Amino acid sequence: MLIASPATEPQPAATPAGHLWYDRPAERWFEALPIGNGRLGGMVYGGTRVERIDLSESTAWSGAPSAIDLSPTARQELPAVRKLLLAGQYAQAQRLAGEHLLGTRASFGTNLPLPHVRLMFADPAPATSYRRALDLDQGLTSVSYDTAGVRFRREVIASHPHGVIAVRITADRAAAVSFTLGLDGSVFPGRTTCTDTGVAFSGRAVETIHSDGTAGAAVEIRVHVATGGGTVRSADDSFEVSGADSAVLIIAVGTDWGGADPVRQVGGLTAAAVATGYDAIRAAHVDDHAGLMRRVSLDLAADTDVASLPTDQRRDRLACGERDDSLLALYFQYGRYLTVAGSRADSPLPLALQGLWNDGLASSASWSNDFHLDMNTQQNYWAAEPTNLAECHTPLFRLLHLLAETGQTTATQMYDAPGWVAHTVTNAWGYSAPGTDLGWGLNVTGGAWLATHLWEHCEYGGDDEFLRNVAYPVLRGAALFLLSYLTEDQGLLVAGPSESPENWYVGPDGSRCSVAMGNTVDRVFAEAILRDCAAAAEVLEVDADLRERIAAARARLTPFQIGRHGQLQEWLHDFEEADPAHRHTSHLCALYPERQITPRTTPELARAAEVTIERRQNARGWEQTEWVEANFALFHARLLHGDKALTHLTSLVTDASEANLMSYSVGGVAGAAQNIYSFDGNAGGTAAIAEMLVQSNADELELLPALPTTWPNGSIRGLRARGGFTVDITWTNGRLDHATIHPARSTTHRIRYDGHITELTFSQQEPITLRPPTR
Repeated sequence: MLIASPATEPQPAATPAGHLWYDRPAERWFEALPIGNGRLGGMVYGGTRVERIDLSESTAWSGAPSAIDLSPTARQELPAVRKLLLAGQYAQAQRLAGEHLLGTRASFGTNLPLPHVRLMFADPAPATSYRRALDLDQGLTSVSYDTAGVRFRREVIASHPHGVIAVRITADRAAAVSFTLGLDGSVFPGRTTCTDTGVAFSGRAVETIHSDGTAGAAVEIRVHVATGGGTVRSADDSFEVSGADSAVLIIAVGTDWGGADPVRQVGGLTAAAVATGYDAIRAAHVDDHAGLMRRVSLDLAADTDVASLPTDQRRDRLACGERDDSLLALYFQYGRYLTVAGSRADSPLPLALQGLWNDGLASSASWSNDFHLDMNTQQNYWAAEPTNLAECHTPLFRLLHLLAETGQTTATQMYDAPGWVAHTVTNAWGYSAPGTDLGWGLNVTGGAWLATHLWEHCEYGGDDEFLRNVAYPVLRGAALFLLSYLTEDQGLLVAGPSESPENWYVGPDGSRCSVAMGNTVDRVFAEAILRDCAAAAEVLEVDADLRERIAAARARLTPFQIGRHGQLQEWLHDFEEADPAHRHTSHLCALYPERQITPRTTPELARAAEVTIERRQNARGWEQTEWVEANFALFHARLLHGDKALTHLTSLVTDASEANLMSYSVGGVAGAAQNIYSFDGNAGGTAAIAEMLVQSNADELELLPALPTTWPNGSIRGLRARGGFTVDITWTNGRLDHATIHPARSTTHRIRYDGHITELTFSQQEPITLRPPTR
């Protein structure tokens, strides 16, 4: 039992989020530092002779909307595939599904990288006293160094209030700033020209791997230069500055996605930013960015001497077995930083596979830089609610509304069902058809899984207006589809034909198959959507008949099953896995992000989930990539295994994150020829740390549920919990010292710590401090 008292102590000041820093310029993309304003991103290299900023923009997509993505024979042949599966004719069903159920992607497209800004500096002398850094708290990169007796400094910010990237170059000697500006390296057709005040680029984002080579967004880039003193000269495609005291660059990007006028867009952004001036842009940017970052602070009471080392050296030390808890705390805040930089309430699109930062590798691979709905897009936003960045979740909700619209056509034409459905991948125009290949393309509950984020937002603190106007229409449509799609089998309801992404099983005749009925992942998200829709309808006091239908359907869903190896079954039948080392464990979504399996309520199933984890990671050739390590950290946090969660979190940093701490999909896995940046690991790692320190459901909030033994002392401030709570915790010697719970409204709630439950009654917005009894 915890001792409760009104919170009277003043709230401590926020601990700075920290910074990444390096003692040399970046030589490759995975050493550059990311900036972003929710739409426009940059990777800053920090060179002394050549500065490079790789640009990307969330709506710079190839492709176009399409009305011909569905197979014309899918609706007719789907019942035959289902019948074969129910009869145990798996190989025949697999063949028929491949012939008739898959989609096409003639103009699907991909987000494409933009040209990079190039600054060539005049002085060839070597640099000394070099330092480049990314301040997570203020959201700015800086570069400083000495050359030929002059101290140079650069700052680069991506301003959300002003919609531009701004660069300031200064020196401690007059007339020392000289450089040539250009825009280079476009992967799509376009033309760079020089203007009186800088350089410009006009092009169209087209390519031939994921679309037809003709469809894509028009792209405009403007780089405006203002100098303090010196002279400027325009060349054919570059702009020269000589002998200036300082210079400010304003970089604006626009596209015609969504019907915008990119020329007017970049013109307006540039004019407003130039009129504002760098100092005011910087001040507004820092105030805006820090206002989000400073909501949460994490202190793991780590060795401060280690923090003085460059970040890449700290990562290497951690990989060699040296302890660095403060680097893990930095990684936690880095995931929050990337979320703030990549996804804002007014962002036109949510975080893609590569977040906001396009390395050009995913877009040129067999899989594209799009929105993957069988894990990655969901994982991109797992940190948003618990780490107090709820408004950063908003762009995902807009995509869901688009999918709920386009997915109606797919539901009707392919499944003869009401509501809406989306499968494994989508794009900037709401593609909802199945994918193009078996093994991954028939993930029928991908859109439903994504829609659970709407109810999650409500649980953390969304209001009734959001529930009524934003969440419920989407949840209702997903539920209506599933009620129609679920099929009776021996008195129970199963989904199918579908796939458990992206795994395969061995059929009774030895054939390698992926299409099945009653996959566990479909059962998980059928239950989740039906439950969430009914809960939302009850709050809104609507659709009583629908709630009754949902209750009847939920009672007939297949139970979870434990297989011959003691594992949680991935399929309705206890098939052997065709690839025991596969990265996907879609059935474990019952453990996280869902709570349908927990150590306390379903201990046998929790143990079966743990067996699944053990078997997967012990299999020869286990596909140990970034989002998998984040998943396993989260799974173990839910299993209340703090030390095991920490092991996978550490592996995420050392084995699946680069010198700049950006996570990557490992080369050699899923067709990747080399390591490819993927945002999900960063977000998943941040979510895992939050889950180790606070867990919650609608009825209960648990403090320090999976605290690692090697984090004996520390504090976290500002985490969010379901029910609208904000939580501050301090622990000492591995035990709770005190926690302050801040409610959003008057309510009664259970608080769990160390196996004991304390029931508290909160008065509106009056925090309560909890302490364990004196031993």
